[in-house]
Amino acid sequence: MKKKSILKNYWTLYKPFLKFIGAFLFAYILLTFLYQWYLSGYENNQLDGITRLVASHVEKVLQVFDSNSAVVYHQNTKISILMHQKEVATVIEGCNAISIMILFVSFVIAFAGKFKATLLYLIGGNVLIYLLNVIRIAVLSLLLYRFSAYEHLLHGVIFPLFIYGVVFILWFIWVNYFSIYAKKPTSK
Repeated sequence: MKKKSILKNYWTLYKPFLKFIGAFLFAYILLTFLYQWYLSGYENNQLDGITRLVASHVEKVLQVFDSNSAVVYHQNTKISILMHQKEVATVIEGCNAISIMILFVSFVIAFAGKFKATLLYLIGGNVLIYLLNVIRIAVLSLLLYRFSAYEHLLHGVIFPLFIYGVVFILWFIWVNYFSIYAKKPTSK
């Protein structure tokens, strides 16, 4: 009898945290499974449609800054970004930011608010992440052309900090202003 009471007290005490972990893990595992299922439709290391779309948008952004830039598709297995006929970067499946979007969506769902607000925030947040990712790849390519010796710093440190920093700020805004845990203004 006493054990049931202790477990009930723990459940009551940690219920919000356990609900968050459960919702986050459920959403994350489901979305990851769906994405892997989507990728399984592409055989022999073929690039998926989302990655190709990202590369085509990167090319359009690069053309604004440097008309001597191009994106070259290599038998549908990798995409090279060229600046003045020099390969400066390669776009692969991991560059499409889907894994970051899955993380973002899972967190927002775990702290869900009203349905309409949650849906609109998810759409807006994912569009922002997509656009910033395209700009990130384009700017990274431009910088790698000029400063190739700093590839590790640029690709491995600065730009991941940028994209994950934006996601963190989106989460912060969501939790503090729109989620069910957001502090509601008190009336006087």
